[in-house]
Amino acid sequence: MENPLIVDAHSDVTWNMLGLGRDYTRSALETRRREMEAGSPWVVEGAGLCCVGLPEWLAGRVAVVFATVFAGPARRRKADWESLTYETPEQAHALCVTQMDFYRRFAAECDMIRLVGSRSDLETVLAPWRSGADSARPHSRAGGEARPTDARQVGLVPLMEGADPIREPEDAGFWFEQGVRIVGLAWAATRYAGGTGEPGPLTEAGFRLLDEMAGAGLMLDLSHAAEEAYYQAVDRFEGVVLVTHANPRRFLPTDRGLSDDMIRQLIARDGVMGIVPFNAFLRPGWREMRDKQAVTLADVVEAIDHVCQLAGDAAHVGIGSDFDGGFGAESTPAEMDTVADLAKLAPALRERGYPELDVHAIMGGNWLRVLRRGLPEGEGVTA
Repeated sequence: MENPLIVDAHSDVTWNMLGLGRDYTRSALETRRREMEAGSPWVVEGAGLCCVGLPEWLAGRVAVVFATVFAGPARRRKADWESLTYETPEQAHALCVTQMDFYRRFAAECDMIRLVGSRSDLETVLAPWRSGADSARPHSRAGGEARPTDARQVGLVPLMEGADPIREPEDAGFWFEQGVRIVGLAWAATRYAGGTGEPGPLTEAGFRLLDEMAGAGLMLDLSHAAEEAYYQAVDRFEGVVLVTHANPRRFLPTDRGLSDDMIRQLIARDGVMGIVPFNAFLRPGWREMRDKQAVTLADVVEAIDHVCQLAGDAAHVGIGSDFDGGFGAESTPAEMDTVADLAKLAPALRERGYPELDVHAIMGGNWLRVLRRGLPEGEGVTA
């Protein structure tokens, strides 16, 4: 039985490729080997063992990825190698313009990458995966080295994580024109909303930004929003609401997790929540244990099932891996080593008793429903 297509709703592609120098056209295993030989400090200090690479996306049938543009506030910087940080909105703006330029170059130089800015782009990406097309054309790597490959592409949907790069609410339309399709108000607190570890409501500018985003056709990601801001945003925002990467508080009993009532509010808006296969988000106290084997695929399925039980169906949960987003393979469930292993969730869900239609929905179909509702029909991101 062929595994379904996967949509991964959160991957910090530019944070890794620009900030750490990782080449995601390479295998994650090759990146690991090079970094270990070089003694790269982030392997032990933060980012961990690389999980993501184009070969793993293809092997795991990861057809669509929500790829972030992200600049972290300098006050939260933990290490010298964290280069994509800002102190002013102008700095955040410049960093994220550079990241969108990078995505356009990445797609232009690697024909197995396509930026997704419209429903037409999305269907173009999905068609070869569904037809089983292969061995159709050569592939040029970003470094210029050519090698044969198949006709499939991985579609990247640009997602702004933390809204400080939006210098004024009225700039929301500029970012849509740049190719961003999803905006998260906060990572830590921003000028617009409280965020993880820094609670607070929407600011006056935050309310204005939500209105501007809705008018521009941007979707709203509430993954890192503080609880007060979360409720205000769900009530105020008129467009598509989603949570790309967060786990229920039953498994993550901090402000980074969502309470059952917060999840119900998302369900009421026909939103989807991406479960993160990060051990510290699946097993309270895991950070103290640091035992990869202590968390398994069954724990991921349990978190998925929790959302399904709240919803009464399987239509509001998916995957948001956040792999290479500050943790690596050493912090993922026992059966997982790279992003290709997301495919192992499909048989685990079947074993739990989920019927095939629900398995396909959870692995990617729910996110595709959201994208088809939230993406424009017209032209997408210019490569």
